[in-house]
Amino acid sequence: MPKNSTESLTYQWIGNPQKNLLSGLVVAFAMIPEAIAFSGIAGVDPKVGLYGAFCLSLTIAFVGGRMGMITSATGSTALLMTGLVAMGNARGGLGLSYLIAAGLLTGILQILWGYLRLAHQMRFVPQAVLSGFVNALALLILQAQFPQLGINLHYGEDYSEKLVNHAFPTAMQIPIIWILVGIGLLIIYGLPKITKIIPSQLVAIIILTLISVLLNLDIPTVRDLGSLPNGFPTFFNPFGSIEDGRIPFNLETFGLILPTSLAISLVGLMETFLTQDILDDKTDTDSNKNIEARGQGIANVVSSLFGGMAGCALVGQSVMNIENGGKSRLSTLFSGLSLLVMILVCRPLLERIPMAALVAVMITISVSTADISGLKNIKKIPRSDTAVMLTTFLVTMLTTPHNLALGVLAGVALAGILFSRKVAKVIKVTSTQLGPSEVRYVIEGQLFFVSKIYFLQGFEFHDNPSRIIIDMKDAHIWDQSGVTALQQVVRKLRTRGSEVTVVGLNEESQDLFQRIGTAGSLSH
Repeated sequence: MPKNSTESLTYQWIGNPQKNLLSGLVVAFAMIPEAIAFSGIAGVDPKVGLYGAFCLSLTIAFVGGRMGMITSATGSTALLMTGLVAMGNARGGLGLSYLIAAGLLTGILQILWGYLRLAHQMRFVPQAVLSGFVNALALLILQAQFPQLGINLHYGEDYSEKLVNHAFPTAMQIPIIWILVGIGLLIIYGLPKITKIIPSQLVAIIILTLISVLLNLDIPTVRDLGSLPNGFPTFFNPFGSIEDGRIPFNLETFGLILPTSLAISLVGLMETFLTQDILDDKTDTDSNKNIEARGQGIANVVSSLFGGMAGCALVGQSVMNIENGGKSRLSTLFSGLSLLVMILVCRPLLERIPMAALVAVMITISVSTADISGLKNIKKIPRSDTAVMLTTFLVTMLTTPHNLALGVLAGVALAGILFSRKVAKVIKVTSTQLGPSEVRYVIEGQLFFVSKIYFLQGFEFHDNPSRIIIDMKDAHIWDQSGVTALQQVVRKLRTRGSEVTVVGLNEESQDLFQRIGTAGSLSH
């Protein structure tokens, strides 16, 4: 680890430049298809995702908390934008302005979460919730590819409109699309068994593009999604006159974008923190999640100000970068610079990429995103964990629009309830007959609102011994419910004529009793 400012600069930027530059270049190639595909998922032009990828990479290189991590447009954030963009477009083609405004608010919220140390609260998110989250995300990414495969589930007028505009394949084109997707999947999964020098996803895109161009196939391409960048990103102000395609800066707009921004800020940070943990483990280093949260927020503000979509850390590209030797901020910076250069230089070629190639890439991303190991072991894991995972998954899938943040909240809530039930049963009440008219109750465990019922059930209120001792030396009272429960037991026993003595209360429990208990309730 660096010991002074000079060593820190070398450690973060200059160390092993050759590997970092080469890795950044390779990662940039892998970012292009995903940025374009995620733009399609969100319902905006490809340039919005590409500008976002460029701005996010450059900014996070300077302000991020984890070196070597790649931030760009992602599937989890793009999926949360679809409803807002569709609503904006229905209001007169204002979808992009609403998306940019939501991105600005997302960044501000993430900066706030960083200062509020939200990362520390993420420690309380169980693995079962994370499993349900990634499985729902994987299915949503896969489901978003259905229109390009000719599968129309419930897309309504939007599907018909894009079918007319050649953004989706016609019935005659569907067999060709499926064949190309199949070839792409064979390349993506087969090439790594031969060589891993070049990303197999990039090779699949190149080969499928060559097939499409050489055979002059009439199928949807990237050009049909919308316009690609033809220059450097410029400042974009989403607020202004509706006639100019802008949205008003008022409370109504804030109310419309807040739910989406809140969801993106939380889901984006959750995926970022997961990626951060993976990279920390792979490099045997530590990084600051609260700094990263603020960095992600700043990056999303910058991206939105220049017409790009909000995003978060990419698991696949981040791991690829680390494994290729890109462990400094230089690799992240160079990936963004390389991305923009390739976009501007290779724009005519990018426009000819068939959508079938991007579908193949997104299918593999969907598969790699899912918690396959957890699904295989579903019969072995505790039923409570399975219930939490399914709840997170189902709430996400059944909400309209699909809400990953709400699914996570539902999973955490259920996990908390199930955990409380388990903890409640650890309290133990044991009674011992010390003499003809004396009984001793020994309490072991935690006394709080959930365990209160089990605590009360441990006492016999029908017998009336002259003296009762309640030994609390192995117990701890946590809240007002615990205080009330102990007072209730003492009161009932004394009402029946017994002399009750409470002994062994630890210092914290005594302090709680003095603050909120009834005066004199435990005295002799």
